[in-house]
Amino acid sequence: MRLSAAAVGLLVAPTAYGWGSLGHITIAYVATNFVQDETAAYFKELLRNDTIHYMAGVATWADTAFHTRSRAQARESCGKVSLSPSSGQFTKNFHFIDAKDAPPTNCHVDFGRDCKKDGCVVSSLDNYTRQLLDSELAAWRRNQAAKFVIHFAGDISQPLHAENVEQGGNGIRVRWEGAELNLHHVWDSSIAEKMLGGIHRKPYPAAHAWAADLTAAIRDGKYSEESKTWTDGMSLDDPIQTSMAWARESNAHVCDAVLPDGPSAIVGQELASGMYFARAAPVVELQVARAGYRLARWLDLIVERVHARGPAENEL
Repeated sequence: MRLSAAAVGLLVAPTAYGWGSLGHITIAYVATNFVQDETAAYFKELLRNDTIHYMAGVATWADTAFHTRSRAQARESCGKVSLSPSSGQFTKNFHFIDAKDAPPTNCHVDFGRDCKKDGCVVSSLDNYTRQLLDSELAAWRRNQAAKFVIHFAGDISQPLHAENVEQGGNGIRVRWEGAELNLHHVWDSSIAEKMLGGIHRKPYPAAHAWAADLTAAIRDGKYSEESKTWTDGMSLDDPIQTSMAWARESNAHVCDAVLPDGPSAIVGQELASGMYFARAAPVVELQVARAGYRLARWLDLIVERVHARGPAENEL
């Protein structure tokens, strides 16, 4: 049974971490606008949704998966024999890589130092990409892997998902339009929402419109030249090297836009106006555009390799 776009939307709860739902859904729509026709057909079939929302409808699934997945499925997917009572808890560390650096004087990500033993966003992109390429896996496993790849390609572009200071900014209290929030939430949601005039509900129409603007900017607008380099060095033969390049790029923005004066200087500051927002908004826009464009090419490469190997052995 194929789900309608509306039904898919009802299954996706608002996210609590990663880009907010607005960012993740926008990234998915941007990717939808750039994938090859063969890629779109493949993932519409795999995700069982033949509408234009086939990626957007699952873009935030990974943030809420632990509420719905069985322990048996989680155990098979993870390859581990013991799980916490919440079956998806093994994915907790998969959304970020904790760069143990010292912004703003030093921003640097090191895979061996910063990826936790049970995984990080870099190793997870590697893992679930390889699962998508494995035609011997059951269809539900490859379906699940697709959802993780779509989501984690977004997470890795959020600068505070490549930073360890105060748990990626979660422990830094700031002001946003008079309310007290943590810095991570500001970068997840508040900046993007303010850029679009304030979005609190129904993110799909806003995300679709924003994605259209970003798509135009990439095709023949302000990102048309720069975007030609966004997929440089991308390789399915070494997904970790590819995603580490994305993580380093995100992490660099911690020094130049997220914590330009250091963690202590930003505590209690109002960030919704003035220089901070003016500096942060273009970074958020750029990172969302990059993530969508790169996700499209990554999925194209996956489908090209799958087709080169022949039809999958498992029926969807």
